[in-house]
Amino acid sequence: MSKKLFIETLGCAMNSRDTEHMIAELREKEGYESVEDYREADLILINTCSVRERPVHKLFSELGTFNKNKKEGAKIGVCGCTASHLGKDIIKRAPYVSFVLGARNVSKIAEIIHKDKAVEIDINYDESEFAFKDFRSSPYKAYINISMGCDKSCTFCIVPKTRGEEISIPDELIIAEAQRAVDNGAKEVFLLGQNVNNYGRRFSGEHEKVNFTELLRRLSKIEGLERIRFTSPHPFHMDDEFIEEFAHNPKICKSMHMPLQSGSSKVLKDMKRGYTKEWFLNRVEKLRAECPEATISTDIIVAFPGESDEDFEHTLDVMRKVKFDQIFSFKYSPRPETEAQHYTNVVDDEVGSQRLQQLQSLQAEILDENAKRHMGKTFRVYFEDLNADGYVSGRSDNNIVIKVKGSEELLGTFQDVRITSLGRTILTGELVA
Repeated sequence: MSKKLFIETLGCAMNSRDTEHMIAELREKEGYESVEDYREADLILINTCSVRERPVHKLFSELGTFNKNKKEGAKIGVCGCTASHLGKDIIKRAPYVSFVLGARNVSKIAEIIHKDKAVEIDINYDESEFAFKDFRSSPYKAYINISMGCDKSCTFCIVPKTRGEEISIPDELIIAEAQRAVDNGAKEVFLLGQNVNNYGRRFSGEHEKVNFTELLRRLSKIEGLERIRFTSPHPFHMDDEFIEEFAHNPKICKSMHMPLQSGSSKVLKDMKRGYTKEWFLNRVEKLRAECPEATISTDIIVAFPGESDEDFEHTLDVMRKVKFDQIFSFKYSPRPETEAQHYTNVVDDEVGSQRLQQLQSLQAEILDENAKRHMGKTFRVYFEDLNADGYVSGRSDNNIVIKVKGSEELLGTFQDVRITSLGRTILTGELVA
């Protein structure tokens, strides 16, 4: 009888890739098989996120549920970013937790499961050249880490304290991983890093200095690889060479995530983002000039300490000018071990809620306006998901989610789809014969 593994993943795409690494290591080295019901599992893992407060609160709620209902003898482990910053406190608050494994220590998973009450949270541990076993949750695309950690000092962000300093993974390892994925049927790779376009700044050993733009060029030479996506580039590092490669390399998908955070240059300075409102708009102008079909998504924080009504209006101004195709918006919440948690010029909570509602209402109007231009257009869609309602969905080159009536035979194929019905987040269409 094989041992059974259940993992719940919270947070970002990097966490999802870390989960795949843990599944691969535990399958190959310990004989675990994944299950969908934690009550069947011999090992229960929560891969956590600490970027915002809500996932941290959810962790302890989930732990209590798992402990109450798990099968006798099952172990519970806490992994990821919250594990990195809370460490031993997790076991103090939930003594039934068997071990804690930080976000920079994923390669130790097959060892730590045998060490009761172990806490491995070294944020300086170097996994950049560790050869993880292969496992992917989707046969159609491959998530690939190109770096780990973050060297930025954004005053609101806990990530440098949970994932350590930024180290790039050697390009030959990235290309080899992409080649294996393509050999196994994937037609798309998704490159992951906290600031992908800062790639190549630091390696842990002696390696050829390759920047992100050159890495994209090298990956695009892989035969059978049809699409390259990545997240997240930092606006500060969006030089002309990078934008021009993005625009004119046919294998690079025409969707760009540009984390704005705030439209106010004053707030951006307080956040230590390294750019101004004017720089951000200049980069959008350059991107749109080189690649008008590109979609642009972003992250926005409202009610950062000291944000005035005028500052907030600057954010709305950027939204009206850029007309983002997608935003991830949040009301500021102080995070432990960050500079901003000590700021005293806190924005009233009710004001913050009102600003978030106003921002999201404006974005809804922008989405409705953006969607209208898609009616009747034809997109090339790569189908990846079989939906329960008789539809199959996928994404266009510029990252629009599109669904059509169909069956699993469409999965893993590229099809031309004409849009017949509009929605803010998903468009519906029909196959073009």
